[in-house]
Amino acid sequence: MTVQLAGRVALVTGGSRGIGAAVARRLAADGADVAFTYRSAEDSAKSVLADIEAYGRSGLSICADSADPTAVVGAVERTVAEWGRLDILVNNAGVFAGGRIESVGIADLDRAIAVNVRGVYLTTQAAVRHMGEGGRIVNIGSSFASRVPAPGVSAYAMTKSAVNGLTRALARELGPRGITVNLILPGSTDTDMNPADSAGADAQRTQIALGRYAAPADVAATVSHLVGEGGRHITGASIAVDGGATA
Repeated sequence: MTVQLAGRVALVTGGSRGIGAAVARRLAADGADVAFTYRSAEDSAKSVLADIEAYGRSGLSICADSADPTAVVGAVERTVAEWGRLDILVNNAGVFAGGRIESVGIADLDRAIAVNVRGVYLTTQAAVRHMGEGGRIVNIGSSFASRVPAPGVSAYAMTKSAVNGLTRALARELGPRGITVNLILPGSTDTDMNPADSAGADAQRTQIALGRYAAPADVAATVSHLVGEGGRHITGASIAVDGGATA
């Protein structure tokens, strides 16, 4: 275990499962105290919290729906109230809106925009009020923001592309304050949302240069680099963790 993040406080949205859980655990292993949000997976949240504490760090699980503006701002404020600071924000919470454009209903579209775009914006807006020199923001996007290999993901790709634009704009805006903002673009990753043993997994593997799914820990390792000392001169970057799917 390293302690490159000793004394730092992180907030991970959507941190009870999948990529978010792996990020929360990795940041704790790196020495940070970690708060994370979850919407309904209480048992999974308890497991992640126990693992954070097993690393000898303090943890905080916050039930908050990223579609709720009050909840996401409240998560930031609870984190700051707990530790008196916020150094790292990982905007990971997301929902998938699938289907051809004719079939995507308004309710599904609105929720995807609320979670994947507005939630990211509002959480970041609240967080930067508490960040100073050395603050780090990492947004978890999708490889679909740069290449869409199959139909039926227009709504999802649109929302993730919006986060790309937000990342670049905020890198310019927050750079003079010493805050970095970067985007990670995962490809096929073995999570509840897209299991490596699902019916369509073999077709996805044919698109990946390495021929295999990523593990959530692979994405978490890149987050760790960006928020650590190695990432101090990286901002406004979009980094693919997709096994070469967009190569």
